[in-house]
Amino acid sequence: MSFLAISGMVCACVFGGALLGMLLRAVLPAHHLSADAKDIVKLAMGLLATMTALFLGLMLAATQSAFREQRNDIMQLSAHIIVLDRLLAQYGPATHAARDLLRRIVVSTLQQMWPENRAQPGGPLQLDPTASQAEGLPEHIQALSPQNDLQRSLQAQALSLAFTLGQTRWLMLVQQGRSMPRPFLIVLGVLVFWLTTLFCSFGLLAPPNATVIAVLFICALSVAGAIFLILEGNQPFEGLLRIPSDPLRTALEHLGQ
Repeated sequence: MSFLAISGMVCACVFGGALLGMLLRAVLPAHHLSADAKDIVKLAMGLLATMTALFLGLMLAATQSAFREQRNDIMQLSAHIIVLDRLLAQYGPATHAARDLLRRIVVSTLQQMWPENRAQPGGPLQLDPTASQAEGLPEHIQALSPQNDLQRSLQAQALSLAFTLGQTRWLMLVQQGRSMPRPFLIVLGVLVFWLTTLFCSFGLLAPPNATVIAVLFICALSVAGAIFLILEGNQPFEGLLRIPSDPLRTALEHLGQ
């Protein structure tokens, strides 16, 4: 199920809670809607609204932080790729095979991480180490036979970068291939329940007219939009709000120069 469909269901639940509150207002006896009863409902819903706002804010902040971190990882990975290629170029013609392998690794990473670059869009993400070429890059660099101090220094720097590149690449692939953790889904479900209850109280206390209904519907759409942003942020390489592949494409263009 797409995140847009999930957000639509959240909007329906929350707005349905408001309509349910209006229905209850029409059928409840008058003493259930006395001034004292309304004051208690307002106090209870104020507490619930505070908890809901805190949870929603924390989830949005955590999602934004994770999204920014993975975007920075892409930038760092691209910079490491360019620097590694430059180091291998300075070493000499003996690194031709390693530089060619580095290019193939970048192409493979683009195909694995961004759906539009995959040979079979929507297909499962391949995380089998035997299917990846990245593990062979440190071996190519380590197999070099430096002839002077400069080449030995370049080999050591290139080898360190190759290990860092492989570690960063696998970390990003594993993060992309992960499913949403169950605790996150449970918290999200509790949050939707709180929002539905809160909107039910709005419908219970508000007069049932077109203006109130329109305002509650707009608020339900806004809440669903926040849930959509949270869900999209947890899949940063797919969907509408994806991390762009431009940094890796730029690195690919500079390889071999």
